[in-house]
Amino acid sequence: MWVPTVRHAVSAAASTRAWCTGTWVTFGSQINEETAEQLMTAAYENGINFFDTAEVYAGGKAEVVLGNIIKKKGWRRSSLVITTKIYWGGKAETERGLSRKHIIEGLSASLKRLQMDYVDVVFANRPDPNTPMEEIVRAMSHLISKGRAMYWGTSRWSVAEIMEAYSVARQFNLIPPVCEQAEYNLFHRDKVELQLPELYHKIGIGAITWSPLACGLLTGKYDHRIPEDSRASLKGYQWLKEKVLSEEGKRQQGRLKELQSITERLECTMSQLAIAWCLHNESVSSVLLGATKVEQLIENLGAIQVLPKLTAALLVEIDNILGNKPAGRKESRP
Repeated sequence: MWVPTVRHAVSAAASTRAWCTGTWVTFGSQINEETAEQLMTAAYENGINFFDTAEVYAGGKAEVVLGNIIKKKGWRRSSLVITTKIYWGGKAETERGLSRKHIIEGLSASLKRLQMDYVDVVFANRPDPNTPMEEIVRAMSHLISKGRAMYWGTSRWSVAEIMEAYSVARQFNLIPPVCEQAEYNLFHRDKVELQLPELYHKIGIGAITWSPLACGLLTGKYDHRIPEDSRASLKGYQWLKEKVLSEEGKRQQGRLKELQSITERLECTMSQLAIAWCLHNESVSSVLLGATKVEQLIENLGAIQVLPKLTAALLVEIDNILGNKPAGRKESRP
């Protein structure tokens, strides 16, 4: 069974692709701890040892649930890859951002909730224009030198910001970021396909991508309607509901219907095709999967069987249907 490692999680130099189970929206919020345990158990038994969370998810409850389950299951910490993200830790000004104070205190609080001594990767959950880059890099390097994290990465940073952090690290003999978390799916392509390849080829930074199903839009279940059990029906997700029912949302659903001819040929689901398509990109080190049911997770994992079927001709056909291939895109490996 294909088991990700730390190297897969943090570097695009890995020769294979890794799965990761995410906890955004679900853990501590949309699903109860029993269901979360079932999901993590199914993931682990199918070769996934990489779990991602953040201090802001469900106000810290996602980290608590994740830590409780790992402790209950008795999984060896050294066999797991655990990542969390720091930026939104509380309501006070000193509990937010990427100041040295919040980076250090924020991760300490996360580790208490996780019941762990360290995380494998701590991410800066967004850029902070109010904090000097040197301060951010020094604080992240401090965490690593103290053994509270093995690596650090960025999330939703621009290429310029990542390169600045890399340059600062080299200038002061500090530790640079090793990966970027970025949204990537059939509907959202520009950053990962046009910008991040530069970092991948120049300094080896790969992408850990999230929302491969575009918050469920790529599952095909939003056929000009909002299912009661969908994310778009949740409180606080009015923006997603409006997106589904917008003219652009209707056009996107129309394109999905055209893609059904491809899923029929490949004998797969729309979700499996969408996830396999993300994995095909050479700049992608790992794909974050989110699910509310074990059946959904198992279905998503079936994408690994679809990946070798994505020929160059088939990828061109997908591009032609979607009509959104970024201009100047560097081709992914065959």
